[in-house]
Amino acid sequence: MNAAARKAAAAARLPAAVLVVVAVGAFLISYNLLAIVLRGGGGAATGAGRERDPVVAMPGWMRAAGSAGGGRRRPFHVALTATDAAYSRWQCRVMYYWYKRMQARPEGADMGGFTRVLHSGKPDALMGEIPTFVVDPLPAGKDHGYVVLNRPWAFVQWLEKAKIEEEYILMAEPDHIFVRPLPNLARDDPAAFPFFYITPSEHESVLRKYYPKERGPVTNIDPIGNSPVIIKKTQLEKIAPTWMNVSIQMKEDQETDKAFGWVLEMYAYAVASALHGVQHILRKDFMIQPPFDTKLGNTFIIHFTYGCDYTLKGVLTYGKIGEWRFDKRAYQDRPPPRNLTLPPPGVPESVVTLVKMVNEATANLPGWDDGR
Repeated sequence: MNAAARKAAAAARLPAAVLVVVAVGAFLISYNLLAIVLRGGGGAATGAGRERDPVVAMPGWMRAAGSAGGGRRRPFHVALTATDAAYSRWQCRVMYYWYKRMQARPEGADMGGFTRVLHSGKPDALMGEIPTFVVDPLPAGKDHGYVVLNRPWAFVQWLEKAKIEEEYILMAEPDHIFVRPLPNLARDDPAAFPFFYITPSEHESVLRKYYPKERGPVTNIDPIGNSPVIIKKTQLEKIAPTWMNVSIQMKEDQETDKAFGWVLEMYAYAVASALHGVQHILRKDFMIQPPFDTKLGNTFIIHFTYGCDYTLKGVLTYGKIGEWRFDKRAYQDRPPPRNLTLPPPGVPESVVTLVKMVNEATANLPGWDDGR
């Protein structure tokens, strides 16, 4: 069933009271608690540091081109949530390098402004290199050691405080590399990548705590996370507070936390979207994930979340350290060196392309060896 049909079916069963209780009631409780941080808990990030936050502007040439083209263009703003850890910084630098390269191509006309939403609460060394908006982390202990729980809270703050000119937003992550210019894949419905490991129908008993039966079948919950997603800003402004609260509720529920583990926040976004009657156009061509996706095909993004381990004969040894390997987790405290050794013969093109693109970025980024 396509997104429009699923959305219509869900709307027919929509009792407003449930949405009020789950989305609004929970929001008032958690948001009021977290707002304390904004009023007084983020002192280290105020003052001169905060003044460096940019007004998030659409590039001037893009605004002019849109006017000249009669409004046919539909640019989206790229929003990249990140921390100030070395592990996050080097990935952000590579990601931003390739964003700029792809945006500069004629086919990159839909790729609008860019913001790194930094949820460490204070400026870092990349403020002058990457357009950055500093927001507060969750109160101490509220993330329970699960750092990505800060992501929805970061979006709530950014959407509330920043001036974003584009109508659409692409939610992205540091370990995304653009391999082709990305057009706006969304329409009235947002566009998202379907993850094989997000399986709402297999977790119905858990999900009913957050998505009651009165709302319809759990198949109304899309098999997605929040990234990559291209969505209208007005839709995300409604979803983000609910996403934040559902994430916190899930993390604090032992059964849910055990069931979802490291993808808990992804389920929370999918549930929050369904609670607001928003369903996504599922685009498998949005991105690939090496080493399991071996061909580039017509994809737009490489997501290098998995380690790539191979023998010198090009045989995958996933789960076992290979004779040749590239794994982002090997560079937690420092960036990878320039000029990484290319994969041996027989390794698929997705992995070869990934390493070549990392090498090109690191060769051209200033101060790479300094680890900034």
